[in-house]
Amino acid sequence: MTENRYRSDVAVCARCRSIIQDSARFCPQCGVPLSQQPKLQSRVEAGGQLDIGWGTVVIGDAIGEGGMGIVYRGWLYYDPKGQHAGKAAHPVAIKVLHPLLRGRERARHLFLREATALARLSHPNIVQFFALTQHLEQLALVMELVEGQPLNRLIEQHVRGSHPGGIPCMPFMRAWHYFSQLLGALAAIHELSIIHRDVKPSNVLVRTDGVVKLTDFGIARVPADEVKNTGGMAPGTGAYMAPEQVLARDLDPRTDLYSAAIVLFEMLTGVTPFDSPERNEVMIRTAQVEDPPAAITRLVRQAPTVLDVLMARALAKDPMHRFGSAIELGEGFRSALSIPDGVGWRAQQRLAQHAKAISQIGLPAQPAPEMSAVQAEQLRTDVMRAYQA
Repeated sequence: MTENRYRSDVAVCARCRSIIQDSARFCPQCGVPLSQQPKLQSRVEAGGQLDIGWGTVVIGDAIGEGGMGIVYRGWLYYDPKGQHAGKAAHPVAIKVLHPLLRGRERARHLFLREATALARLSHPNIVQFFALTQHLEQLALVMELVEGQPLNRLIEQHVRGSHPGGIPCMPFMRAWHYFSQLLGALAAIHELSIIHRDVKPSNVLVRTDGVVKLTDFGIARVPADEVKNTGGMAPGTGAYMAPEQVLARDLDPRTDLYSAAIVLFEMLTGVTPFDSPERNEVMIRTAQVEDPPAAITRLVRQAPTVLDVLMARALAKDPMHRFGSAIELGEGFRSALSIPDGVGWRAQQRLAQHAKAISQIGLPAQPAPEMSAVQAEQLRTDVMRAYQA
């Protein structure tokens, strides 16, 4: 997300669905006079309310904007007679489908996928989902408000205080603190057969207490045949995309692990391995497919040479040559830097192991769960306590 404010002076033609300015008299594409357009219904905006059945969400100011939507701060008030009666009101984030994408079927499809993915997840390192609702013409996703900042800003802060070729951009233990939480989240979603597809620092939110939250599942599990709707460009961010993703081939969890390895590379060096100021998006994606990554030891003199071997495997062009799971990747990094096997990392492994069973607790027509809701909550608590500052 960025801090940019969104444009509210847009509308969509009822005939051809083209974007038109509210001040225009005719649609610029099909020429239909605005006088013949149906009256625009009110948008989701600051000061409005959303009815989610078992509660009401009051919308506050816009706090950010991404490629798929605008994010508002808000408050969730529970219905005193509903299923969550007795819970205190609390702040939330409301992500609204971007006005410029309203009416675009693919954008709506991706937005619904994000809601579906979040609804199935119950992990302390993944942004919590509360509700998906439609207000007049717009979809709104109500989710956990993370008080903190995205990982890319933390990396930028470390870059400003580091010296090229010297000490790591981010200390090894600090990088492991964030990286192990990211891997725990990925291990859990992979157990649910979900591929995030857009793992990057801006989608890794770091709370003020040091707990990491993976967010933005907007392009999770996009079918390959939908790539044609993007002008031939596979969805994602080039600097963090795996070669098979660039080439619009079949993906699996190792695609996310490739991206996670680039996040680690950036935490340690301050740069991504295939990006540079003179490269555009197409050139970066080409480098992901064709170029070998730079050796970390060339960028960080204090890095052990085993990290070069680790990163070469993690960023292998062929998925078959990479680490097979998030836990295996984490173990490789932990061993390379002689990091003790801490309580948090062990808890992450247990939670990932039981992720599928936890996601099915309370669902109808399911066999007897292998663990209770109380046991599941204890696993989540173990992870959270281990990483809180």
